Amino acid sequence: MTPQTLVILGGTGFVGRHLVSRLARDGHRIVLLSRNLATHSDRLLPPGVELRELDVYDPTALQQAFAGADAVINLVGILNERGDNGRGFRRVHVELTKLVIAAMKLAGVRRLLQMSSLNAGRGHSHYLKSRGEAEAAVKASGLDWTIFEPSVIFGPGDGFFCRFAALLRLAPVLPLARARARFAPVYVGDVVEAFVRCLGNRASHGQVYELYGQETFTLAEIVRMTARQLGLRRWVLPLPDALGRLQGFVFDFVPGKPFSSDNFRSLLTDSVGGVDGLHRLGIEPTRVGAMLPAILGHATDKQSRYARYRSVR
Repeated sequence: MTPQTLVILGGTGFVGRHLVSRLARDGHRIVLLSRNLATHSDRLLPPGVELRELDVYDPTALQQAFAGADAVINLVGILNERGDNGRGFRRVHVELTKLVIAAMKLAGVRRLLQMSSLNAGRGHSHYLKSRGEAEAAVKASGLDWTIFEPSVIFGPGDGFFCRFAALLRLAPVLPLARARARFAPVYVGDVVEAFVRCLGNRASHGQVYELYGQETFTLAEIVRMTARQLGLRRWVLPLPDALGRLQGFVFDFVPGKPFSSDNFRSLLTDSVGGVDGLHRLGIEPTRVGAMLPAILGHATDKQSRYARYRSVR
């Protein structure tokens, strides 16, 4: 593929770090937009990557940043908001997407790759509703767009297995809301490959790709799998929905929001796909078990190795 000039929003996040590294290796010139350079001052960027401080909600600044670009990649997203009224999700997912679309048109840039989520527009959570509204804006934009809808994304440094690992290290019992909720986790490297294959592919214009793995797990199975990999004997305590809702409400007021009311509502809709986007793009999905040792490490001492093979209740 001919090297391109790419402007990326949300490029310093989990998926963004992996994607930027790959695109830089492929020889593309990349401009990362960030609202605060100080938070990234210690980050080593690959050659050909420029980190530019910018208020992404400033339409004029966005237009200027997009000038001369071949494509824009919007990876910006949040899993929780301040409060529980949907305004935070709409600002990040919907309002910013509309600003990006308008700025692209004024700058004369037509190619947009948009990160979304499996089940966007479905269910009752503010998160999924806002993702759906953002997709609607992209589809109505008249741009050459491609939308990616991943299930939960796993990989080194993720916010899923690694987050559960941190919780499991702290407590012998883990009360779990929506323990039977189902997921088809997708590897971050496969998500990156999907973006790369679509970037210069005209056949992907106007397409939505559901990105999910071939394996389906309940939330409880994922937590138990994590415990076994860590060599920990832990009790996973499934909560009835009434207590799960209460757990979400309580955590709404905990700094950092490890769980929330909106997370609970999202879990009411299983994160499993219908039309395999990885298969459509010719990508063989990575199995969870193949990557867990790299994500979580190995239990090293004799007692931990023994515990890995004991049942997690």
